[in-house]
Amino acid sequence: MKINPWVMIFVGGIFEMVWATTMNFSDGFTDLFWTPVTFGISLVSVYFLNFGLKAGLPVGACYACWTGCGTVLSTISGIIVFGDVFGALDCMFLALLIGGILLLQYFDGKEKAQ
Repeated sequence: MKINPWVMIFVGGIFEMVWATTMNFSDGFTDLFWTPVTFGISLVSVYFLNFGLKAGLPVGACYACWTGCGTVLSTISGIIVFGDVFGALDCMFLALLIGGILLLQYFDGKEKAQ
């Protein structure tokens, strides 16, 4: 069974969110439990990004999707775990980010078809 590389990029984005969350728990990399956990999870996240790149996905769209997933999910994590405030401007800019990622993928597919 062949795994869709975009799914792997999304999984990497999930680990990107976990990495950002554990980095906050690491207290500036001074906590002896959360610091190595943070570094380990960041390596897992990069592994999934590398999987997508090895599958031949375009670097720009691949990286944008990976970091975009991490950004959106980290925002949600911040709201749930740390009680971060989420306002109308935050929502607008996240929607802009998601729209840009989707357009990158859409136009990349159009260029390959030509």
